[in-house]
Amino acid sequence: MSKILIQNCAIVPMTGETDFIPIGEVAIEGEQILSVGMPGVVPPGWQPDRVIEGRGTVVMPGLINCHTHAAMTLLRSYADDLPLMEWLNTKIWPLEAKLTGEDVYWGTKLAILEMIKGGTTTFADMYFFMDQVAEAVAETGIRASLSRGMVGNGDNAQVALVESRDLYHRWHGAAGGRVNVWLGPHAPFTCPPDYLREVMRLAADLGTGMHIHVAETRDEYVQIQEAYGKSPVKHLEDVGLFDYPVLAAHCVHVDSEDISILKAHNVGVAHNPESNMKLASGIAPVPEMLKAGIPVALGTDGASSNNNLDMIQEMRSAALLHKVATGDPMVIPSHQALQMATIHGAKALGLEGQVGMLATGYKADLIMIDLERPHLYPRYNLTANLVYSAYAADVRTVIINGEIVMDDRRVLTMDEEEVLRQTERVVGRLVSNG
Repeated sequence: MSKILIQNCAIVPMTGETDFIPIGEVAIEGEQILSVGMPGVVPPGWQPDRVIEGRGTVVMPGLINCHTHAAMTLLRSYADDLPLMEWLNTKIWPLEAKLTGEDVYWGTKLAILEMIKGGTTTFADMYFFMDQVAEAVAETGIRASLSRGMVGNGDNAQVALVESRDLYHRWHGAAGGRVNVWLGPHAPFTCPPDYLREVMRLAADLGTGMHIHVAETRDEYVQIQEAYGKSPVKHLEDVGLFDYPVLAAHCVHVDSEDISILKAHNVGVAHNPESNMKLASGIAPVPEMLKAGIPVALGTDGASSNNNLDMIQEMRSAALLHKVATGDPMVIPSHQALQMATIHGAKALGLEGQVGMLATGYKADLIMIDLERPHLYPRYNLTANLVYSAYAADVRTVIINGEIVMDDRRVLTMDEEEVLRQTERVVGRLVSNG
């Protein structure tokens, strides 16, 4: 059981008890945080195996990306400046049909490489060839909630149910507990009620939750309204989906009644501001959802609709988007954006009490950010600097589950050059096949 001490660092613990410790230390033993606080909080006689000098850095919880399609890194910049349905039907889905399990493995590794280097320690993924995604997660040391995408009105609807069950039995709790498996019904417009009920029965049988796109576009809202005479959120409530743990991605087109429904059923929401802006999907009423007490987390969506997996940038975009949308410069202040990327993400993924803050007994998922950067001076408000001024490249060290996965910008769990080389090979084949 390894023991790590980070000393002489600033700390943003996200516990709610204190926003900032100017000089402190974090002790890690095995997978867990042993102590956090001012110098001298470690137990008497405790000796670390490694001491990390934290002078000039801030230690904070790892960022949690609550909605992405990791292997879509392979489609980055392939189809830009199109509306969602045209983007999906004419560009994305046809190319995805050519992907193999090996392609998805390398695309996921590319995504994980990018996420680790940007301070993301947990991500929620919905895609296919999920065994290969799980392998990439296990090998690289990151934490993930994995969902096999399920399209109820597609040819593989029943296959997706079988594969989801198998994925759960093979991978849930695997990789030292870093892998969780949820079910991934794509959206209410691709999953008819009868199919959603099949998914719900499987969720009940497995004792797991569901990750689903909800009310992402106006077209989806109109389609569900015309088919069922109600909003997508009300439709899903009536089907019974919200009787189970649910992570609802987007929730752009929701009203006050929908927000009340989401709150009543403890639905976690993954807000994806940059993807929503890029695809012109609209602006989710996040301030209203936060005011209602809904755990609104942040996601990047896939790299083909963002076009990066930078959660620091996503925090900034979330804060700024809602300021201009509401005309209120005080809405979503920096500390709230940081909560969305950490503790709200943990709640939305059912990981509350395990990750999302730095406290004794929590998993040792944390990042060290280099403060000795021109854009992070002066330091009137460290939280504001992290949200409004920092870059992904400022992340210096990443620890997940007590293991150092990036040390002074060098990722230890994969060969970066090989990942880039394999990505080029995969993309070359996809493009050469038309």
